[in-house]
Amino acid sequence: MFRFKTLMLALILGLCSNMLHAANVILIIGDGMDDHQISIARNYLKGAQGRLLLDDMPLRAAVQILTVEDSTEHKPVYVADSANTATTLATGVVTSRGRISTAAGSDEDLPTIAELASAAGLRSGIVTSASVTDATPAAFAAHVSLRLCENPNKMLDINYRGIPLGNCKQDLKAAGGPGSIAEQLAASSLDILLGGGSKHFSPEIEGGNISVAEAAQANGFTLVHNLEQLHNAPADARLLGLFAPGTLPVRLQGEGQRSAEAAKPSLLNRLHPYLGSVSYPDVMRCEANPQAEGIPTLKAMTEVALEYLSRDNPTGFFLMVESASIDKQAHERKPCGSIGEMEQLEEVLATAMAFAENQPDTLILVTADHAQAAQLVPDGSMYKDYNIPVYSPGMVARIVTPEGAIMGVNYATNNYPYEEHTGANVPLFGNSEAQAYVPAFIQQSDLFNIMRDYLGLKPEVELRD
Repeated sequence: MFRFKTLMLALILGLCSNMLHAANVILIIGDGMDDHQISIARNYLKGAQGRLLLDDMPLRAAVQILTVEDSTEHKPVYVADSANTATTLATGVVTSRGRISTAAGSDEDLPTIAELASAAGLRSGIVTSASVTDATPAAFAAHVSLRLCENPNKMLDINYRGIPLGNCKQDLKAAGGPGSIAEQLAASSLDILLGGGSKHFSPEIEGGNISVAEAAQANGFTLVHNLEQLHNAPADARLLGLFAPGTLPVRLQGEGQRSAEAAKPSLLNRLHPYLGSVSYPDVMRCEANPQAEGIPTLKAMTEVALEYLSRDNPTGFFLMVESASIDKQAHERKPCGSIGEMEQLEEVLATAMAFAENQPDTLILVTADHAQAAQLVPDGSMYKDYNIPVYSPGMVARIVTPEGAIMGVNYATNNYPYEEHTGANVPLFGNSEAQAYVPAFIQQSDLFNIMRDYLGLKPEVELRD
């Protein structure tokens, strides 16, 4: 009888322990990480027959990206930007391009997964290789009508070389709004915020005489600016790490900082497409970027974030980690930079998977916000075997891989110096915990619901109308 009671007591205590066990969500976003970017990185980092850690994840699914016009009609727009897609991931609501966790047509503020977590007593954190005020990180903890409103000096009459880009008049504190993205991050309940963007925290807050950084310190953040300070911060601190003025330097670059270049047709080929010849850009190698030396890696920041979020934490946490320059380097037609960022994402994933081995109630999701311009193409058109001088009308990079082969990467979304996104589905990867929650094909907004339900969060939190 005693043995039976002991077994029953152990069973009850075990069930209670499981019920009280903290649930954690780690969302890893490869900005612009579509299957082309993954394939390009795999070829370079692991070889044509190699495997990335992503390839061995227990779950793989596809995600449909949705975007709407900035109107009450909500007509579809078929190619997204990082602001609206990050908003969908953070809030579960499909919105229009440029918006940061605000609704299309109405400008209503949308509760984010990080805000819901904090309201429920969970910890929350954001890690990025971009400025922390950039679109993806901002969408998890701020609410503005335009992603460009990153600091108090960038709220009105925003322009680029005389071209007007918009404003955030309705978001000014004087208009009853929450202020710029940096001011909102400084006033947020986040426990960890690590990345670049120090230049956005140096202006004075709207209507005040202290800087945004000082406002963050007044809100309880400990500011750190280098790797040593990051590792030596107080164990109970709320951390705001700003490790560069803007985006963090990328790990890899094309030799001589080269980017993709245009093929050069001969004069005869310009007269007739079947005649003459075409010269392709010289091959390039990827090399280490010296500017990245001494800057905390995504892996280092993620390790610190996981340590701080999990220490003596009975309630659980939400963490978003963004490898931002997969996208940013693709915009600039720099495949080596994107490859280096993919390598950083792989290191973050390894860190997250190791953490989850000791924390079984941890959901890991890896996805992209949208697809990007880079395409894996033949090194020289396959039509060259027929003596037809066919070539890409875009920009081409010919990268010598560690296998000694040449990999062709093409960019051709426009004739402007800055490439655009594309509208394809993006992949979704998950750990074994994700298999019970994620079907084979979902819409991007479903990811918010999966994360919210896994953490057991209530769907509402009071925000500004």
